Amino acid sequence: MKWFDYECPRTVEAAVGLLSAPGRKVRALAGGTDLLVQLRAGRREADLVVDIKEIGELNELRLDSSGLTIGAAVPCYRIYNDPAICRAYPGLIDAVSLIGGTQIQGRASLGGNLANAAPSADAVPILIALGAQCLIAGPGGPRSLPVEDFCVAPGRNALAPGELLVSIHLAPPLPGSGAAYLRFIPRNEMDIAVVGAGASVVLKGNVFAAARIALASVAPVPLFVADAGDSLIGKPVDEASINAAAEIARAAAKPITDMRGTAEYRRHLCGVMTRRAIARAIARGKETN
Repeated sequence: MKWFDYECPRTVEAAVGLLSAPGRKVRALAGGTDLLVQLRAGRREADLVVDIKEIGELNELRLDSSGLTIGAAVPCYRIYNDPAICRAYPGLIDAVSLIGGTQIQGRASLGGNLANAAPSADAVPILIALGAQCLIAGPGGPRSLPVEDFCVAPGRNALAPGELLVSIHLAPPLPGSGAAYLRFIPRNEMDIAVVGAGASVVLKGNVFAAARIALASVAPVPLFVADAGDSLIGKPVDEASINAAAEIARAAAKPITDMRGTAEYRRHLCGVMTRRAIARAIARGKETN
C-alpha cells in the first residue's frame, strides 16, 4: 500500500477544507471496509485519507416526525439494533443486515455503501425505492440530491471535489406503505448479489397508490426502474399487476456476464426477484393499511 497522510477532523467544515486540498488525491473514510481494501489492492490511490467518523453530524441517527436521518458514518449495526427504526423501515433493515457479516456491520456505514457506488451495493436499491435524499456539504454550501442520482458510474458518485456526503434522509412511512429488499446470491453469507431488487408500495384499499422499484447488479449503477413502479399506480393489487411491473423491470435491466452468472440468467432473475420484493412490500403495506 502506498504511504498516505491521515487526518481526523471533528467538524464538517474542517473535513470539507481537507477534501478541497488542491493537487492531492484525497479520500474520505467512513467505515473503511471498502476503501482500505481498495487502497491495498491498488484499485484506488490517496495522498490523504480523511477519517470522518468523529464528526457529530455524520454520526447522527434520528427518527422523528420528519422521518429518518442517518449520518453517513453511522455503522450498520446501530440501524438494525434500533427497534423503532426496525418497525418503521423494515425494508431498509432487509438491506442493512445483509452488508457483509457481523464484524463488517460493526464498522461499515450506509453512507459508505452508497458513496462506494458499486453496481451491486445492497443498500442503494432500497434507498431508491424509499425515495431517500442525500444531504451533501461542500465548498459551495449544502445541497440535496435524490439517491437515484448519486451513483453515476461503477465506483463513481456525484460528489464534486471537496464535497462530503453528510447524511441520508427518508420521509416518514405513510399508512398502507410497505417496502422490501431481496437479493439472489450463490452462497448464504457475505457474497455479492447476482441480482438485488428493492420495492416500495403505498396501498389504498386494494389499489396501488404509489410504488418505486430499483435493481442491483444489472446495470453500471444501481438501477431505478421508474416505469415499473409507475405501471402499478392505480392498478389492483393482484398477480397480473405485479407480473406486469416485474416484466418492465426485467426488460430495463442491462446485465453483463461474469463469474456469478450470465446476462440471460440475471435478466430472468430480475423478474423473479422484483415479483418477490413487491409481494413482500405488499404484505407489509397491508399491516399498516
